[in-house]
Amino acid sequence: MSAIDLNARASASHAQNLAETQALLQQAALDYAPLSVGAAPRITLACSLGAEDMVLAHLINSLQLDIGIFVLETGQLHAETLALLDRLQATSRAPVQVFKPVQEVAIQFVEREGKDAMYQSIALRKACCGIRKMEPLSRALAGKDAWITGLRREQSGARADVPLIDRSDAAKVKFNPLGRWTWGDVWFYIAENKVDYNPLHDQFYPSIGCAPCTRAISLGEDFRAGRWWWEDETAKECGLHVKASPSALPVRSKT
Repeated sequence: MSAIDLNARASASHAQNLAETQALLQQAALDYAPLSVGAAPRITLACSLGAEDMVLAHLINSLQLDIGIFVLETGQLHAETLALLDRLQATSRAPVQVFKPVQEVAIQFVEREGKDAMYQSIALRKACCGIRKMEPLSRALAGKDAWITGLRREQSGARADVPLIDRSDAAKVKFNPLGRWTWGDVWFYIAENKVDYNPLHDQFYPSIGCAPCTRAISLGEDFRAGRWWWEDETAKECGLHVKASPSALPVRSKT
């Protein structure tokens, strides 16, 4: 059974959620438009190539918004994820930039700590995330005033209060346009719009990260149980998404 067959069930508020998301993306594109003709957008989508981010990439492209897209290619992604990245780059109207870790630093870390360092301690796992995700993220966001993520409140307890517009970081505004969406909403949109997605989702991988740190989940397990499954639940973030401020700002109505 495919992920679409298993999950594509729209919530009662899906149409409202979709309209809200479209309005938020359009608002963000206007608020952070390039300052001059030919300049790069001041806002970008952090695309993990998971289901949520593929929905957002599809919306950005279908609405023809001046919003960039970037992917962190950690050097540890599944083959299926890399193949999806190739397809996204080939078909996306919006430019898709790829940011990789500094090769020498990543090699030195593996030589010093071993290729399985992430399993040895939380500190070493976070050090690996720092090299493969956090440092490339800083380059991806350099010069940007805002960014977009696929965070949803339903994903985990740590994300239950994620706001649609997060201004807790004075340097960069974070937009979470799918904050109110359910997992069923995500897959209903994918099915309705024939959005390309990672085939690992069909193998019970709801949340997909680096290959050594991701496994399939079993029926009844938490949505993010397959990420860093050997760690305590409270540690299950790589650092890309700190706890958001508790209040969401309203989306302005379009006139």
